[in-house]
Amino acid sequence: MKPVCVLGNGQLGRMLRQAGEPLGIAVYPVGLDAEPEALPIQQSVITAEIERWPETALTRELSHHNAFVNRDIFPLLADRLTQKQLLDRLNLATAPWQLLSDAAQWPDVFARLGELAIVKRRTGGYDGRGQWRLRQNDVASLPADCYGECIVEQGINFSGEVSLVGARAHDGRTVFYPLTHNLHQDGILRASVALPTPDAERQQQAESMLAAIMNELDYVGVMAMECFVVPEGLLINELAPRVHNSGHWTQNGASISQFELHLRAILDLPLPAPVVSTPSVMINLIGTAVNLAWLEHPLVRLHWYEKEVRPGRKVGHLNLCDTSRESLQQALSALAQDLPADYAEGIAWANTHLKKDSA
Repeated sequence: MKPVCVLGNGQLGRMLRQAGEPLGIAVYPVGLDAEPEALPIQQSVITAEIERWPETALTRELSHHNAFVNRDIFPLLADRLTQKQLLDRLNLATAPWQLLSDAAQWPDVFARLGELAIVKRRTGGYDGRGQWRLRQNDVASLPADCYGECIVEQGINFSGEVSLVGARAHDGRTVFYPLTHNLHQDGILRASVALPTPDAERQQQAESMLAAIMNELDYVGVMAMECFVVPEGLLINELAPRVHNSGHWTQNGASISQFELHLRAILDLPLPAPVVSTPSVMINLIGTAVNLAWLEHPLVRLHWYEKEVRPGRKVGHLNLCDTSRESLQQALSALAQDLPADYAEGIAWANTHLKKDSA
């Protein structure tokens, strides 16, 4: 099988490499400053773990590579303006939005979008960075360089956040995982819960939306779609043209992980629908040093990224899955004793979802 070069050498590239090993697929996560001649680029299929990148010797080389899958889609979806324009063109529901070009727009923005405005930089910004929640008396705090470089959305009163991770093959066939429930705090994903039997109507709506997007773009590989849950259904919040943090539970909770699924898709290997037969919980490890006591818990699977621990930085995650929701709840409660106090809310939230959906 052809080797795969991954543009970006963070944790997603690392996990793609791990997923390739059992299949005999050589996966090379590469930093943006890597020397092109040091890599088997000409013989490889190229993918990326990041949506945008600066111009370097490597990225210049790859910009002309015929086997760079989705090469022209990354910049389209990396810009929130063109991403929103795509969703509007496909008549897919999102929060009402507009380009924020000038401070003089604010009276019209609040008249049209309501009392809470969510400002997001068009490019860059993730895990809560590059985003502002503003009311009328807050607008002076917005940096001046945001105007023309940001979109503004209506603040949505949602009942929950979910994501759908799916994949599309070269022949256009699509497969999906069950919807994942997500908890964000300060813009950072803290915990995810996936159930083998999600709400059928919501799952169908999400699959229809994501399939429409991938088909329109002729996209190949894994894509993630984050949504708000509102009384009318789902509103698309953002798209990620890559494997996604909210799909990390698939490493231990599905027959095929999102990382293997992505490799299968881009290499044109068989792409069956992954089987999910147990509830799963993922806890993000954020700015927390490794604790070997986690390994005392039999349901806990540790995925450590070997990154320097810094406040607000994702350094690993914990996956738990079991056929018994009660066992999962007990395992989460026991795990809480070996985590810092600020994880208690996420664990309580996960346990609530496991209880609520058990009827």
